[in-house]
Amino acid sequence: METFERETHVDGSFAEVWDFHSRVSGLTGLTPDWTNMTVESIRGPDGEPAPDLLEPDPGILTTGCEIDITVRPFGVGPRQSWTSRIVAREEGDRTAFFRDEMVAGPFDHWIHSHYFYAEDRGTKVRDRIEYRLPGGDLGRFAGPVAVIGFEPMFRYRHRETERLFGRR
Repeated sequence: METFERETHVDGSFAEVWDFHSRVSGLTGLTPDWTNMTVESIRGPDGEPAPDLLEPDPGILTTGCEIDITVRPFGVGPRQSWTSRIVAREEGDRTAFFRDEMVAGPFDHWIHSHYFYAEDRGTKVRDRIEYRLPGGDLGRFAGPVAVIGFEPMFRYRHRETERLFGRR
């Protein structure tokens, strides 16, 4: 299993930063345009469609929600489907996290943990990805190379978070 981590510190309050990242609008707002991502559907924890989560001021993604997206990086090739489920979500006074797990998509294994920590002046945002590429031994060999693809995506996410909430 390979891991990828990235963190940033922003001026925004813990409550503001956590709230933004807890919504579908956080996902769409922090995904680079070059991915050509479309949120196809969302299901609530009960498995029923949750179109209200796609509204302009969508509700909070809670444990059990599933998000179906498609991407077509750089407009090349067929659209790729990806389904993630929110498998954990906890919020305290000064820390919070949620974790999504890919249940269908291009990786053999993908868990994305989003951590938020209140600091004296602002908030620390940390992403941790645990992943395994498909392809057995070949995928294991190529796993470290996947960072080449993750780095620009997460650099964008963190720079956009800094732009929205101010960089420390």
